[in-house]
Amino acid sequence: MSTHLRHDLNLLLTTLLTGKLPRSLSWADTLALIGHIGEVQPHGHDESVFIVRSQRAFFKHPHTHDLGVEEVARLRKFLRDAGPELPASAPSQPCRMVVVIDHHGAHIYKDVDGKVPESEHTGRPYDPFGFHHHLIHKKEANYKGERVPEDKTFYEEIAQDLLPANEIVLIGHGTGKSSAVDHLAEYLKANHHDISRHIIAIETADLSALTLPEIEAIAKQHMIAVV
Repeated sequence: MSTHLRHDLNLLLTTLLTGKLPRSLSWADTLALIGHIGEVQPHGHDESVFIVRSQRAFFKHPHTHDLGVEEVARLRKFLRDAGPELPASAPSQPCRMVVVIDHHGAHIYKDVDGKVPESEHTGRPYDPFGFHHHLIHKKEANYKGERVPEDKTFYEEIAQDLLPANEIVLIGHGTGKSSAVDHLAEYLKANHHDISRHIIAIETADLSALTLPEIEAIAKQHMIAVV
């Protein structure tokens, strides 16, 4: 058992123990996590035994590359019963980002760490997200009209900004080939699986009338504040 987890496994363990339950979970990531905090033993041709402290559980190898939501829930119960302590280096709160994208550009918002600076004495209610503090920047696509840009650099630049995120909400308008948000999601899935697996929601909205409080409200429907 390793006493030091990789950063991504730190985040995964924290999410499984205290965060929003993932809809699916990579089997490879599951094996890596259990192998670091405990032991994985093969059992037959389609099953593995997970051992963490005094707890043992059998998990069938998924037919796809991911565990389904029911197995993820069972994994959470197993980990909580095993009682592994959160690593000291585990972050107190995930890095959460929101992308609002249309055919003309993308606004990328990042939350703060949930702590009000000591010098900031305001009557503002505690907000563990605070997306309004971090408008990262706006990227403009170099084209005109209503078609999704063919220039992949537009989406690649967004992908690079999303590298630190472990919870991502995408907001756009329209669906299918004409939708920039769907195009971004497909691009990330095809070219950046490590980023794509952190997308927890894709929402559609009228971006022409969308306000910042509404953006925050959409994000908070899907994100969990870990405090």
